[in-house]
Amino acid sequence: MSKILSLPAISSRPNPNPNPNPDFPNPHRHRRTRATTLTLTRSSLTDQSLSSAAAKRDLLDLISDQDRGLRTQNDPSRLSKIVEAIDALAVSGCDTVTTGPSLSGTWRLMWTTEKEQLFIIKNAYLFGTRTGDVLQVIDVDQGVLNNVITFPPHGVFFVRSTVEIASTQRVNFRFTSAVLRGENWELPLPPFGQGWFRSIYLDDGIRVAKDIRGDYLVVDRAPYEWKE
Repeated sequence: MSKILSLPAISSRPNPNPNPNPDFPNPHRHRRTRATTLTLTRSSLTDQSLSSAAAKRDLLDLISDQDRGLRTQNDPSRLSKIVEAIDALAVSGCDTVTTGPSLSGTWRLMWTTEKEQLFIIKNAYLFGTRTGDVLQVIDVDQGVLNNVITFPPHGVFFVRSTVEIASTQRVNFRFTSAVLRGENWELPLPPFGQGWFRSIYLDDGIRVAKDIRGDYLVVDRAPYEWKE
């Protein structure tokens, strides 16, 4: 009797792994992985951008009627909401560098918890004047910072200080002198301290900082440059 040669059945189903060597990379698999990673990265960046924009919008809405912080002093509920918005904004800015060239400029006060500045803003009328723009003028390259309170049309009080970049978000400062100036007179005052602040959020329009004492500062870029 002749033997019948039996051949293995040939499946019509495609081999799920056309590459018999599992150690050999499958270019299609890696192409899909890279594409998926890129899609997820773009989605994550988009979500982060939307979250940052929402937090910024919330913050600006919350401080818009607070008279640079004067009203917040007597409103713990509003203060809590503002701090929550700042914390949310800080999350989106935690991995950014805020001590580079973009830190330089004339920044104008929008809102703060700093008692000294708020005291002057509130009580300027006692000296027969009013408070104008309150500024922070920074030059990173020159290592200088001026804190400025204007009293239109000619008065100004400013404190000079040197600054040193301590990290990607922290700046150390040391006051060097202070000046109270009128239209035709000037009164030098002694320097009075040092400290640091962290710009926890910075973009083209606003900056949010927290200092050594736990005070907050929200400023926007002034439409002009202040110079002594």
